Amino acid sequence: MKAELTWLDHPEVFRVNQLAAHSDHPFYQSKEEMELCASEVPFSQVFTKNNSLLQSLNGIWKFRYSVSAKERPEYFYQEDFYANNFDEIVVPYHIELAGYDKIHYINTMYPWEGHYYRRPAYSLGNGDRKGTFSEASYNPVGSYLRYFDLEKNLLGKRVCISFEGVEQAMYVWLNGQFIGYAEDSFTPSEFDLTPYIKEKGNILAVEVHKRSTAAFLEDQDFFRFFGIFRNVTLYAKPEIHVEDMWLKPYLNENNTSGTLEIDLKISNRSELGTITLKLQDDHYQIIFEKSLVAKEEVRYLTDVLDDIKPWSFQSPYLYTAVLEVYNKDGFLVEIIPYKIGFRRIEIKNKVILINGKRLILNGVNRHEWSSTGGRCIDFNDMLIDINLILQNNINAVRTSHYPNQIPWYYLCDNNGIYVMSETNLESHGSWQKMGAIEPSWNIPGSLPEWKEAVLDRARTNFETFKNHTSILFWSLGNESYAGDNIERMNYFFKEKDNSRLVHYEGVVNNRAYEATISDVESRMYATPKEVEEYLISNPSKPFILCEYMHDMGNSLGGLKSYIDLIPRYEMYQGGYIWDFIDQALLVKDEVSGEMVLRYGGDFDDRPSDYEFSGDGIVFADRTEKPALQEVKYYYGLYQS
Repeated sequence: MKAELTWLDHPEVFRVNQLAAHSDHPFYQSKEEMELCASEVPFSQVFTKNNSLLQSLNGIWKFRYSVSAKERPEYFYQEDFYANNFDEIVVPYHIELAGYDKIHYINTMYPWEGHYYRRPAYSLGNGDRKGTFSEASYNPVGSYLRYFDLEKNLLGKRVCISFEGVEQAMYVWLNGQFIGYAEDSFTPSEFDLTPYIKEKGNILAVEVHKRSTAAFLEDQDFFRFFGIFRNVTLYAKPEIHVEDMWLKPYLNENNTSGTLEIDLKISNRSELGTITLKLQDDHYQIIFEKSLVAKEEVRYLTDVLDDIKPWSFQSPYLYTAVLEVYNKDGFLVEIIPYKIGFRRIEIKNKVILINGKRLILNGVNRHEWSSTGGRCIDFNDMLIDINLILQNNINAVRTSHYPNQIPWYYLCDNNGIYVMSETNLESHGSWQKMGAIEPSWNIPGSLPEWKEAVLDRARTNFETFKNHTSILFWSLGNESYAGDNIERMNYFFKEKDNSRLVHYEGVVNNRAYEATISDVESRMYATPKEVEEYLISNPSKPFILCEYMHDMGNSLGGLKSYIDLIPRYEMYQGGYIWDFIDQALLVKDEVSGEMVLRYGGDFDDRPSDYEFSGDGIVFADRTEKPALQEVKYYYGLYQS
């Protein structure tokens, strides 16, 4: 297959040759390796240096920046290409922070407004808008090259590559052969390299385009970066490999017993044998064990398990499920550990309950952010965030407005944080103009050409993170109005997973879909009086403020007015402060020479929403703001 530049212009093309999305489970080829990795990173057992089936490609890559596709080195992926005029860049990192292109912050509008006229394909009866991005005079391209030898433990195995995050459209070649194409910046894009990979002298070429039709779906309130900004990892599959697993712990209504259902998909190069399922408590005592015949698909439901300890914010008790995969001769070829909790999320009498008790969300919205790395954050940043959250009585996080790095979900599992897992979708600028609701060219809307793209984003969010106990809500995205396509996303989650709730706020602006989208009434920045008016109107759904208390400047003084509603109205379930951390970058001041934090508009970026990027309860360097004291006090009054 030949890569086509015109894919950038077509919403119908968003993945080519990608592997199907699957669970984020770790896997090892021996118990010894599993135990070594568990001691290295005990919270999750993922992405550790001692897993011999993984090979990181993070580090220094060869790099060339081009202002448009026409200016790019078109054939840089060929094996005889001489990259003597290429620079070097660190991966993962944002291209703008490496000194190329322009740093740009914008909230609602699309970043090209006022510079170029663009409308989404098919939105105004305008067809597919050929050339919108592929022929644009300004649509920067990053051409990446990485040379590597295959590490010995990966030799002779099926080898795949995982890009955990690339903004925004990516073409991949290996040793001159086209591998695939991907959009969706915030979920893993994976490809099978086995047919083309060599023992030594591999040449990996990645071409990243700043914008494609995906830009209309990724109009979040943030700095607009591009490039490879999360980990790049090779992984080798054992001869028998669990491609996907779904562990479904069910907590019975007595909160002391439950069952565990497993659903596995297996691929193999040698004859299948058996799979042993073990369930261990937090002292690693085996409380259940079962041997199953290995097949391409394995489904199993345990009998009732007694003396189960429920998982919650107050008591985040996790069990460890261990899958041991054996070949026909009885040799262990793969072992998978995964920590799970037994909890029950449901709506009864129009109230959301966690383990039978009313759910109270003392939440924050959290962008991934670093004052030096932008959205390229590391594990230490996550640890600081989780500790700040726990220290200040915060029990819930909305992953605004895209899937976060995989380790974050493990941290939330481990610490009892209730997660609203948001799909990577926001098309704010397509339906709200200068504050007015004007959806004349809204996408995805009900346009059939955009349906599969947004369904794919929902599917990838679900498939990747479905095993995480901390996820109570699947969110369909943020500020994308409403239409048939978002309705279909809602149906997807309800069909796939009846153990969680579905959230979406946008039906507030299009009540025609009120009955068919979202299990909850969700609003942004409703006043306490407006919340109360809803609650006394005999409503059909419980109420959540998915964003409130916009913490910009000297804000957050009215938190008490919202907290006072909690004991008065059971159907009021709390909300998520906007937001957790300022988006600002640490740069050297041209006059003083001092390192200072700079916000939107400080980079000659237009259009911009300026200091609107600074509305966190902590500064961009994670220094606590005075407002955090208010959060700690009032969020400490009522917990669930």
